[in-house]
This record gives sequence, C-alpha cells and structure tokens, in this order.
Amino acid sequence: MTISLRKARTIIRKTFEKGREMELKPLSIVVLDAGGNVQAFEREDGAAPGRFEIAFGKAYGTVMLGIPGSAQMARAESQGYFMTCVNGAYGGNVIPVPGGILMRDRKGAVVGAIGVTGDTSDNDAIAGVVGVEAAGLVAES
Repeated sequence: MTISLRKARTIIRKTFEKGREMELKPLSIVVLDAGGNVQAFEREDGAAPGRFEIAFGKAYGTVMLGIPGSAQMARAESQGYFMTCVNGAYGGNVIPVPGGILMRDRKGAVVGAIGVTGDTSDNDAIAGVVGVEAAGLVAES
C-alpha cells in the first residue's frame, strides 16, 4: 500500500490541529511514502525556514530503518557508531530523535513515515501520532 495524497493531507491537518490544541510552537510536517519519497510537506506560519530538512531527516531515518525516531535515539545512545555509519550511508539525512513516526496499515505493512518538528521532539511525536491515527493508520513513535 502506498500513502495517498488525501491521507497525507489528513495527517498534516490533524497534526496541526493537535499542535494548536497543545499550544505548541509552529510545526512543520513531512509525509514520506514507503520508499522515502516526499508525498507532502507543510509548515505553519512562523515556523523556521530550515524545518523541512529536520522533518525530512526524522521521517527518512524512520522509514529507511523501519523503526521510529525514539528507537533510533536509543540506538544512537547505546551504539553511536552504528547510527553514525547509518547516517553516512544515507547521505547525512537521518535525524534520530522522536518526531519520526513509522506508519503501518491495519495489516502491519509499512506505508511510510512522517517527520514532525517545531516544538520539543516528544511533543512533535505526540501531535504526529494523532495525525497518523486520524488517517486510519497505525503509528509507531
């Protein structure tokens, strides 16, 4: 299954709504398909211009490794050499922190990942999970 543009837009919209409800700083969100390709990206008014690269790095590491940002961070803390090598292999595009959320369909197949950035990484992840689940997908954060 691939992630449709309609679902990607739902994820972004619902993540923004949760961010506003939580009174988070302006968020930026990227949705990647299962191959690591950008399906959609939006940033709220007031978000820093460099947030695309951060959101992309969170999502890209998640989809390429098949594990969420929180698991990547734990791996970086326990095996920094491994994550350094992974980041080198992926052209420096991996940001191993919460806010990278793996998306699965109801059967368990990976359909992509999102990267959320703008507030604390933990808050980014909370908002992103709401967006993914609103699109009828299973979120791993």
